[in-house]
Amino acid sequence: MTAKVLVVDDSATMRKIIIRSLNSVGYTDIVEAGDGSEGLLAFQQHAFGLVMTDWNMPNKSGIDLTSDIRATGSSVPIFMVTTEGDKGHVLQAIKAGITDYLVKPFTADALREKLVKFAVV
Repeated sequence: MTAKVLVVDDSATMRKIIIRSLNSVGYTDIVEAGDGSEGLLAFQQHAFGLVMTDWNMPNKSGIDLTSDIRATGSSVPIFMVTTEGDKGHVLQAIKAGITDYLVKPFTADALREKLVKFAVV
């Protein structure tokens, strides 16, 4: 893949798992951020073709990060990767502007299906 990917999660272990999954489907140009504030700064400094963010993080949540990215006018695909899988959370994330949702834990195949669905692969 040629698209640069931003992975935002406060858990270094989860970032590694997401990155491994992305590598398995062909993404190699990946930037990591430890929270939504770092993620927004990285987003402002690079051109990304995909953003994957956690929901619950210190300093700035994934929902706030998504809203901030959408406020720039960007239509970059944003995938929320979280344990918050109930209908209310999904609807809130959709209203904020996410492209799709992956509930932890997820498999590389589940990620690949989402990426293909939105023509990110």
